[in-house]
Amino acid sequence: MKISRRNFFILASTISASFLFGNKVEAVEGKYATLVDLTKCDGCKGESVPLCVKACRDYNANRFPNPEKPILPYWPRKTYEDWSDKRDKIDTLTPYNWIFVQKVNIQGKEIFIPRRCMHCDNPPCVRECPFGALTKQPEGNSVINDKICFGGAKCRDVCPWHIPQRQAGVGIYLQILPKYAGGGVMYKCDLCKDKIRKGEEPACVTACRSRSGKEGVFTFGIRDEIYALAYKKVREEGLFIYGDKQNGGTSTLYLSAVSFELISKALQDKKERFLMPVHVENKIISKFNPIGKIVLASGAISMIGATLAAFLSKKEKKEACEDEKD
Repeated sequence: MKISRRNFFILASTISASFLFGNKVEAVEGKYATLVDLTKCDGCKGESVPLCVKACRDYNANRFPNPEKPILPYWPRKTYEDWSDKRDKIDTLTPYNWIFVQKVNIQGKEIFIPRRCMHCDNPPCVRECPFGALTKQPEGNSVINDKICFGGAKCRDVCPWHIPQRQAGVGIYLQILPKYAGGGVMYKCDLCKDKIRKGEEPACVTACRSRSGKEGVFTFGIRDEIYALAYKKVREEGLFIYGDKQNGGTSTLYLSAVSFELISKALQDKKERFLMPVHVENKIISKFNPIGKIVLASGAISMIGATLAAFLSKKEKKEACEDEKD
């Protein structure tokens, strides 16, 4: 990926705004929400790949990263995250797998749990991304812009569920400071952003219904209606709910016949990579230190500007030499 003057100024202004003002997200409820009914999920027994997983992979395949190799570590790290040789891994979240299905056994009963981004009302990942690469959309989904993501993984650090995953060897850092800044690009579910903008359902939802019928595991729709349906099932069927309070509220609700305290403990006992803590407080608070942020912003932009200037100067000299030869 080549960085043009225009893209540089877009990047610089985005970084400036992000450093100076943060990414404004104050518990904004989106238009849509998803209900995941664990009482109806059997993990797609009999299928080689759960249909929700397959649909997500198929729909987003053209957006998966293709890293430039050899991948080099960046200072001061001596390692990097590369999932490119594990593209077919479906039992966890990776840059190539944005939804997966966990399984726990509680009191002799198997429980299957589709896991993906929760799409929080007040997402810490959006608020804390230092480069403004994450935004919360009116539909309720949080989206990573892979064109300006440096792969710093701050979004993963502040996510209560550690959802975003990093792939090295791709992204804008390769064109700016590959040895000193950035680690690749972060990837996660964006709720099939192009589909839901058109009023369509995410691929995972449609695929699940094709197997389980109208009353499937996933129900996607207008947020108020999804919340009302979830609370109705809680009252009438004696189910437990998850996602309505966690992290200040999300656009993804889970229902279960067993308590989420038990599910959380079962995941902990299995030493799962992705847990489901019940008590999740939103720790986002407004922080504004103008002097400190101005220093950070000017330093970051100066560093990027110097690198870009050298890059463009070298490019222009090369083009000038080529013109003289012609």
